[in-house]
This record gives sequence, C-alpha cells and structure tokens, in this order.
Amino acid sequence: MSITLEISTKNYSDDVFNIKKALSHMETLTGGYNGYLISEPTKNFGWTFFKLAFKPELHQGIEEKFADMLSKYRTSNPEEKFAEFMTDYFASKNCKVKIKVVN
Repeated sequence: MSITLEISTKNYSDDVFNIKKALSHMETLTGGYNGYLISEPTKNFGWTFFKLAFKPELHQGIEEKFADMLSKYRTSNPEEKFAEFMTDYFASKNCKVKIKVVN
C-alpha cells in the first residue's frame, strides 16, 4: 500500500528542503530508502502545491515504527491518521505546511 499527499506551502524553497531532510531522517529510522517521490510544484494564490508520494516500503515502515503515535489520532481513516501524523512530524522539523490525502 502506498499513499500520496498534497502539500501546500507559502515558502516552497525552505519547506521542500526541510521536508527532504525530514524524510531522509525518516528513511534512516525505518530502513525505507528511496521511499518517496516529489512532484513538480504549481503555484496558485500565493501558495505552492506539490504531491508527495510514499512508496510502500517507507509507508509501511512509518506505520510500523510509529504505530503507537498514529493510534492517538482521532480519525478512523488510516490515510487521514497518516496525513495528520506527517503534518505534525513536518511541523516538528520546522515545515509550515498543510497536508491532505490525494486519492
């Protein structure tokens, strides 16, 4: 199973750098190397949007490693729990982004 998130930011250059750095750290923690893809950004109304696709190995590694933290989110949808966790994780790494699940 893999998941794709849409990331919204007002400061693309700083946030994409911090996201890549945070995901590199996450890959090290979970052993899911080369586990994500970032799409080309698009701009609209002062915001920059891009998609972040997780490959199954990294996605599963995050869910297993952080299962206790993911279970604390109140939504019943696993994809939404993952998106909320990643929002909080990126915020802890100095990324001011909004995230939503893309189907």
